[in-house]
Amino acid sequence: MKKSLIALAVLAASGAAMAQSSVTLYGVADVGFAHEDNGSTSVNRMDSGNLNGSRWGLKGSEDLGGGLKAIFTLEAGFSLDTGAQADAASFFNRQSFVGVSSNFGTVKLGRQMNPVYATASTWDSFGDALAGDSSHLFSYNGSRTNNMISYNYSANGFYGELQYGLGEVAGNNSITGDNSAGRSAAMFVGYMRGPFDVVLTHQNIHNSGPYTTATKMTLLGGNYDFGVVKLFAAYAVEKTLGVGAKDQKDAHLGLTAPVGTAGTVELSYLRKKDDLVSNANAHQVAVGYVHTLSKRTALYTSYAQMSNESAAAYSAGKLVVPAGNSDKVFDIGVRHSF
Repeated sequence: MKKSLIALAVLAASGAAMAQSSVTLYGVADVGFAHEDNGSTSVNRMDSGNLNGSRWGLKGSEDLGGGLKAIFTLEAGFSLDTGAQADAASFFNRQSFVGVSSNFGTVKLGRQMNPVYATASTWDSFGDALAGDSSHLFSYNGSRTNNMISYNYSANGFYGELQYGLGEVAGNNSITGDNSAGRSAAMFVGYMRGPFDVVLTHQNIHNSGPYTTATKMTLLGGNYDFGVVKLFAAYAVEKTLGVGAKDQKDAHLGLTAPVGTAGTVELSYLRKKDDLVSNANAHQVAVGYVHTLSKRTALYTSYAQMSNESAAAYSAGKLVVPAGNSDKVFDIGVRHSF
């Protein structure tokens, strides 16, 4: 009898401990057909991750008591059409971090999303996806940052994050100042209340070294949901001084509208203005449709056309575009989340 009681106590204690921590396996399988024509050549292909990047991941948390939690995320991207790892040099290429969360905010260490990419769904009507992806003209400067320390906090509709990426260049790695090759310092701050959501982002990225220049980008964007239609807008300024000088301005206007209970139409207009290079401006128009079949499965299709001035060579897809040419992309596919 005593042994039985002891066994029950051990099982109860074990169950209580297990209830305080969790690990989740999740992922996305997304693939579709795409046709692209850059005015000089065209291609039919199968593309992975049109609506959402194909991936699998592990995430978890442990309750440490007193409102404190340990958290982690490990996320690997892959190409569903070939089965290949998305980045041959990095297995958990999407995110890989560990951190601590409390009522006072969250601190994370590792590879994480940079501000422009992390907030894209707030100001981009295509949500950084499909043929209308804003990154075709907006300078994201990469979607993620290695060796990042971040602090995130949200309350009463306000949210924000501070980020610092260590450059890790030997002999060129001061915390501040010019002797800080590869370093990135970034932030975003936003406010969401009811149908309104607005965000301001800024990032300062030093070249990988030895330090010769820094790229600074500031973006203000948001959306307002009228119910029958949701309007999106964004404006960004990017400047690089010294080596690789750049002075560009990006703008986005877009909308999404529900179609019945399962469909969503997406429209967008993107514009890039180059203030240093003559005849290097470009614009893109796009339309898309996403139809939800279930909580996890959706069908999608989209079309975009990129128009380049004579010195611009921006692409709406994957082809290299000759300067001055237009680029057109059509895609159709299916996404399943698990």
